[in-house]
Amino acid sequence: MSNLNIKPGNVLLGAHISEKALVNADKSGVYAFRVLPSATKSSITASVKSVYGVTPVKVRVLTIPQEKVFVRGKRGVRAGGKKAYVYLKKGEKIEIM
Repeated sequence: MSNLNIKPGNVLLGAHISEKALVNADKSGVYAFRVLPSATKSSITASVKSVYGVTPVKVRVLTIPQEKVFVRGKRGVRAGGKKAYVYLKKGEKIEIM
């Protein structure tokens, strides 16, 4: 599957903000982003470089599966997606908020 039509700025959907993600960002310089399901490590690297102006050392990609949920007597599905952990050099930071 070719990802030649994906522009670098369009790969990142937004920062994944959770308690664990914020602790990792402060201590280790690891930032979590929600990305397109068709995104690759190289497209994520190019996107972070163009949007935030920092070069990632390493990128790890994680696929989030859909979950069946039961809320207020109704069944449904919580959407899945894709998440990327971006590792930066020591001393580099990304301003998310």
